[in-house]
Amino acid sequence: MTKKPSKKEALEALDFIVSVLKEHEKDLDRLIGELDEVTKRFGETGEVSGKIEAVEERLSSLQTDMSDLIRFISSPREAPIYAHGPPVIVRCKQWEDFKVLSSGAETVSFLFRETEKTFQADALKGGRVLTYSGEFPRDTRLLRIWLARELDVAEDKVFEGVLAVG
Repeated sequence: MTKKPSKKEALEALDFIVSVLKEHEKDLDRLIGELDEVTKRFGETGEVSGKIEAVEERLSSLQTDMSDLIRFISSPREAPIYAHGPPVIVRCKQWEDFKVLSSGAETVSFLFRETEKTFQADALKGGRVLTYSGEFPRDTRLLRIWLARELDVAEDKVFEGVLAVG
């Protein structure tokens, strides 16, 4: 079993990733400049010009994505703060309420009761257990993917079952 890296090692790895991404961003800037020069030489007519413009747009899009990724990786994140004692249970009757309150949850569980045709979702966030029960489709694999996207939670943090207090 591998040991968890120390905070210093994790920060060093993160710094390395950020520096590599910055280098790629510089390379993309250079390539966009070179493509601009080639486009000017070929002029505004012909099929080659259209293809070059498409490549320029794609490179520009990649550059924007890399800049966003660098900003995301570099931004500090607050550690969750927990209240001491048993968690508060929040029972939501409306899916939209559950969705808003559970967005970015630490863990999400779900349960599909076929006989009752009901769906239950529980989310742990900020020391609170949020719960919703209502109707939903049958395929639990699709349900897991859907829940992860709806609640902005990593798919591996969503499991079929029940979050229990105690």
